[in-house]
Amino acid sequence: MASQGDPSSSDPKGKKDYSTAILERKKSPNRLVVDEATNDDNSVVALQPDTMERLQLFRGDTVLLKGKKRKDTICIVLADETCEEPKIRMNKVVRKNLRVRLGDVVSVHQCPDVKYGKRVHILPIDDTVEGITGNLFDAFLKPYFLEAYRPLRKGDLFLVRGGMRSVEFKVIETDPAEYCIVAPDTEIFCEGEPIKREDEERLDEVGYDDVGGVRKQMAQIRELVELPLRHPQLFKSIGVKPPKGILLYGPPGSGKTLIARAVANETGAFFFLINGPEIMSKLAGESESNLRKAFEEAEKNAPSIIFIDEIDSIAPKREKTHGEVERRIVSQLLTLMDGLKSRAHVIVMGATNRPNSIDPALRRFGRFDREIDIGVPDEVGRLEVLRIHTKNMKLAEDVDLEHIAKDTHGYVGADLAALCTEAALQCIREKMDIIDLEDETIDAEILNSMAVSNDHFKTALGTSNPSALRETVVEVPNVSWDDIGGLENVKRELQETVQYPVEHPEKFEKFGMSPSKGVLFYGPPGCGKTLLAKAIANECQANFISVKGPELLTMWFGESEANVREIFDKARQSAPCVLFFDELDSIATQRGSSVGDAGGAADRVLNQLLTEMDGMNAKKTVFIIGATNRPDIIDPALLRPGRLDQLIYIPLPDDQSRLQIFKACLRKSPVAKDVDLNALAKYTQGFSGADITEICQRACKYAIRENIEKDIERERRRKDNPEAMEEDEADEIAEIKAAHFEESMKYARRSVSDADIRKYQAFAQTLQQSRGFGSEFRLDKIECGE
Repeated sequence: MASQGDPSSSDPKGKKDYSTAILERKKSPNRLVVDEATNDDNSVVALQPDTMERLQLFRGDTVLLKGKKRKDTICIVLADETCEEPKIRMNKVVRKNLRVRLGDVVSVHQCPDVKYGKRVHILPIDDTVEGITGNLFDAFLKPYFLEAYRPLRKGDLFLVRGGMRSVEFKVIETDPAEYCIVAPDTEIFCEGEPIKREDEERLDEVGYDDVGGVRKQMAQIRELVELPLRHPQLFKSIGVKPPKGILLYGPPGSGKTLIARAVANETGAFFFLINGPEIMSKLAGESESNLRKAFEEAEKNAPSIIFIDEIDSIAPKREKTHGEVERRIVSQLLTLMDGLKSRAHVIVMGATNRPNSIDPALRRFGRFDREIDIGVPDEVGRLEVLRIHTKNMKLAEDVDLEHIAKDTHGYVGADLAALCTEAALQCIREKMDIIDLEDETIDAEILNSMAVSNDHFKTALGTSNPSALRETVVEVPNVSWDDIGGLENVKRELQETVQYPVEHPEKFEKFGMSPSKGVLFYGPPGCGKTLLAKAIANECQANFISVKGPELLTMWFGESEANVREIFDKARQSAPCVLFFDELDSIATQRGSSVGDAGGAADRVLNQLLTEMDGMNAKKTVFIIGATNRPDIIDPALLRPGRLDQLIYIPLPDDQSRLQIFKACLRKSPVAKDVDLNALAKYTQGFSGADITEICQRACKYAIRENIEKDIERERRRKDNPEAMEEDEADEIAEIKAAHFEESMKYARRSVSDADIRKYQAFAQTLQQSRGFGSEFRLDKIECGE
């Protein structure tokens, strides 16, 4: 017989009402789900404004938060529009004090009766102050408490950053007891020996806050890993098996191992790391036994994560490998993953930067259920990573991380970490004169006086480049439009083709157009084709990979095509990138025309080039610029729209352009007033840009020669007659004079003959006729016949 209080006794729907009541209790307004903080302040939590209204809280109120294991703490509450409705954002320090993880529930209570503290006793944790001497109060605590009125709870830990170090402190005692707010007149007592930390007080473990630039991927991974490990009953009730494995792939240094560690720490799972090559043993059967032991250990300590780093080294394609051991290990791994009980709460994560070399039997549902690409971060991702790596650094006010994020195309997390380290080292180098290397410790005040400035970052940027491109010499060239005289139309066309898609991608989206893939410069040698490609890469701050055509060809079968593939892969990884093929005619001659070509290597390279160009997707901003002075022998398949869309003729410079070239060449040189550059430009009719540069260089050489001879003469006179020294001081200024140019012009030569020019012009004209309709085309004049 059912008791009166049992809801199921009233009606058949009672069961439903009972479950609704449970849900209502769970959803009581002050119970909120813990989420990652965007603000890294130890004293602050953030809520949705509507949630604050419902809980009758105002911005800046002090709230009491209750977590697990009867732990509580007090914080200041702020409004955050981006926070979801039932969530509360708190940083790692607050989460540790409450003994909660992301996704746990905490309760929020008003706390109006918190008083200002008369006195607080705070001590540092011993392992965070090793090697620091001096006054910790002045270097760390004083600036920390000056920033704001901070609430403190007895027994809590908090993290203070300063002088490129982070020091952890523990609140030993507060007056009034339990909790108080530190005001300007609160006495902060910091005397005593640093204290040892308890096991569960570790703050320095890697958490989700320490992983940046992979928001989408993290959401997927958390969904696949956290749910099965923390709420296995969810899958049981729906009637599906939880996922067993995840494969993370992407370039080296993008954060695959870091993500796995963060997931293990945040879920509280046992983390078992297997470095691929360590499993291998020379004894028969021992390699497989090592693998079995790892899985047994993980099952014993469930919930656990087995992380296999460099999985391609132990699970290569069985048909491609010659070693018997590798084949047996792959088979063992397959059977172990199939043998994992779906309720065993064990998840296998694999990481590789060569996903296509892994045995396909591993890459099916039921083994590695999901493959997640941890790619090269975009600008927003790079900014996140930079903020994470600089949070312990003391930055000067002029440091603009957003600007640095813009300038680091193609950098992965590890490259950005290296950049921050290099900038910090630059700062340390400047202070080396006040650091005593003999002393074991460094004064806290010296540490506090160090700050990394924008100049340090600029220097670091100059010495570093993306790791994906270490073996290819990649640079953002230091050639600007000012270095190129004339060619205004060409410059404008290049800007529209290359610069606009990088700087205004939203405009292309708005007009529903995908940006152009590439440009071919053709024209006589020495007219600035290579210089133009470098200038455009610099103007849009893109990486620049220069490929000399003949370098791609090798004697080994299939190697030349692989070289082309590799270059395009590198360009995609460091997008936005300008891929410049100099002397394109050497690898793109018309197919079938190469007489005596061993095995048709040149044809195969061209085919590979064509397929790579077609495979460039619009998301990766990679532009191909080809340069040639033999456009007539290039394969027409390469010149069609959709590959090298724009064919730009770079002619010999006209009068105005020649004047601009003279000005560009001499803009850093002292030129005498009597040098008439206009006359020089008129006189050099038919000369290319390279020829004009040579004239300027020769004139400079003559001026330098004359200057050195004068110095030697003056020195000799000074020795002979010391009294004449004062008269010598008013000597003429060193300049390039008209006489030097006159001398230089005697040796000037044209590198392009009139016959060559006629050939190029004829080719340009034929191209125009075969492609265009001319000026007669008018859309409104077309009559549509039946």
